Amino acid sequence: YSKPWSMYVHSYVLYLMYTRHGPVFTQEPSDSVFPLSSDDKQVFINCKAKGNPPPHYRWKVDGREIQPEMESHYSFVEGNLLINNPHVFNHGGVYQCIATNTFGTVVSREAKVQFAFLQNFSRKSRNTVSVREGQAVVLLCGPPPHYGEIKYSWVFNSQRSFLQQDARRFVSQRTGNLYIAKVERSDEGNYTCAVRNMMTNTSVLSSPTPVVLLRNGDELPVISV
Repeated sequence: YSKPWSMYVHSYVLYLMYTRHGPVFTQEPSDSVFPLSSDDKQVFINCKAKGNPPPHYRWKVDGREIQPEMESHYSFVEGNLLINNPHVFNHGGVYQCIATNTFGTVVSREAKVQFAFLQNFSRKSRNTVSVREGQAVVLLCGPPPHYGEIKYSWVFNSQRSFLQQDARRFVSQRTGNLYIAKVERSDEGNYTCAVRNMMTNTSVLSSPTPVVLLRNGDELPVISV
């Protein structure tokens, strides 16, 4: 009976050699920007590895190992990292997934995770801008803190539609500022900057900036910034 037993042992050793192996990633985390709004309660960062025996997982953020039993915002779902009620400043960072079994350990690439957000404008009132008819004027938007693609528009005198750009009026999508060339009397009124985050689909409005045309003999006021 020794021969069959030795064959069995040999076969079992071959089985272990060819079927047991260290973890290999089939999915690694990647750089991501997640929209963060009041409706978003959970964020998944994906990681999956194959191995025999099946690997167990750990995660690091900014080089620090995550301890889900001590950090209520984090939990592991299979290999994936789940962030509950993420905070834009507390949970953005560089994440890495680590998969381990008895045959080895693999560390994923670094994945930069950021959150798109848009804060509110300051409610502080804005200075009146005085200009003479025919002159040019620049109205500053001064957007609030944000991250993600932003679109700027302006509202004139609380109209329901946004101010239309034309040969005289231009909105910079880099700064949000409104440029008006050759101011006309019809341009006098209140201007409100509207900022929209295209990822979170949220919008905020500034306090209005009053524009006043100077009459003949009026002096341009000194405006402190």
